[in-house]
Parts: sequence; structure tokens; C-alpha cells
Amino acid sequence: MKYLFIPLFFFIFFSCAFENPQELSYNLVWEDNFKGSSLDTNFWNIYVGNGCPELCGFGNHELQYYKSDSSNLVVKNGHLIITALYDSISKLFSSAKITTNHKIDFKNGYLEVVAKLPNAVGTWPAIWLLPSLDRNLNWPLDGEIDIMENVGYDSCKILGTIHTKAYNHTINTQKSDSIVISTAHQDFHTYSLNWTDSILEWYVDFNLYNSIKRKSTDREEQWPFNKPFHLIINQAVGGDWGGRKGVDTTSFPQSLIIKRVKLYNKKPY
Repeated sequence: MKYLFIPLFFFIFFSCAFENPQELSYNLVWEDNFKGSSLDTNFWNIYVGNGCPELCGFGNHELQYYKSDSSNLVVKNGHLIITALYDSISKLFSSAKITTNHKIDFKNGYLEVVAKLPNAVGTWPAIWLLPSLDRNLNWPLDGEIDIMENVGYDSCKILGTIHTKAYNHTINTQKSDSIVISTAHQDFHTYSLNWTDSILEWYVDFNLYNSIKRKSTDREEQWPFNKPFHLIINQAVGGDWGGRKGVDTTSFPQSLIIKRVKLYNKKPY
């Protein structure tokens, strides 16, 4: 089963805080509240592996091996729980990663994910988007949108970022901004992206903290966000960024907990 949502027209509302989408006449086009006893594979793919042999460590020297084991990935009591584990005998890390690739693909819309984050030096949870392609990804030309990233050594900082050919971390030109959420690990917060043909906006609890506008001169190198993307939720361990100050193995296991995911679309007039 494949869902493809491509709004033909999208109005933009500018304010310091994004109100509840339902109050702005948005259509709810997909949601997952994790009410069952297992992950709904009509919506989600479970990734298994560590990127090898094509891209070991996913190009970031990450330490985890993604598994589908219930110890790493479980749906329980209305929550999706992604747990990163450290095996003190093998000295290896395991975790989980899920995607909606070719199941829930969308271009434009308002996406919100309610989550509680892990909290240990070396954790690297992420809620992000990549294009849904029938070929291999050409990164960074094809684009990437990071809705929420957080690293354990800077535990209260939430980042929203784009990566494109013109703007990416390998040449230190990525476009990014951040907000400090002191209770990101104790409480659930709503991490959202508003995506239209001309703007990307990032919110935490409906408060705007980052905005990137498309320029009239932008081409694919600057704005590749004109095709369907899919959602990815994962918890990495270590890596070039997440492991910059090491990994505190004594603080594992660590869990990224998701309460719900909702995708809205503007009602046509």
C-alpha cells in the first residue's frame, strides 16, 4: 500500500507561533498513534544494517547496528520506543531506524511528531526527511530536511537543518537554526515542519524557530524540495557529530519515544 500526498496549492500563514493545524483548516491526511501491539508495516519500513558495504557508518562513522529486535524497537502502550543498547561483552551498539519510503511519500504539508528524547553523551536521535526515489540517492544534490536533531553532549539544543548541494555540512554551508528545550528528555514535545513550494518552517510546540525561504534564483542545487520525500526516525550512536565528545557507555540503554505522527494538508478552496 502506497500513499502519495502532493498538495496543488498551499497558503502560507506568517506568525510567531503556528496555531493548531486544525484551527487553520488543515486536512489530516495521515497519522499513526501507535495504538496497536506492533509497528504498522503498511506505513513503516524497518531498516536493518549499518550501511555496509555501500556506506559503512552511514558516512558519519556511526557506531550502531540497526536491528528489528523487540529490545530495540517496540510498540507499547501507545508509544513507539526506539532503544539504543550497548553490549559490554561485544563492545557493540544496536539501535533501530524506521522509514516511510514508498509507503507514505509526500510533497509539501505540515508534519508533526510528538517525541521524548534520550539523554546521554553519544546519543544522536533524529526525525528527518529524504526524497523517495526509484534510484540511488545522490546526496546532497537530492536534498535532506532535518526536522529534529539532537546530540547528547549538547542535550537541550534542538536543531532544524537542510542539506543541499549548495548548503551542506561537508562544505560547512548547511542552513540551520536551533532552539533550547530544557525538558526535551523529561517531557513529550511536538516537533513540526511546515513545507510549501516557497518556504520551510520549523516549530517546537508550535513556536517558530527557523525559516528558510526559496529565492527566485534558486535552482536544484539550492532548493531540491520539489519532489516527494519520506519520513525517517532513528537513534544513532556516536559518529562524527554525535560522538564528538565520546560515548558514555554507562548511561545506556537510551530510548527515543514517539507518541504520534501526523501529516496535514491544506484544504482546497
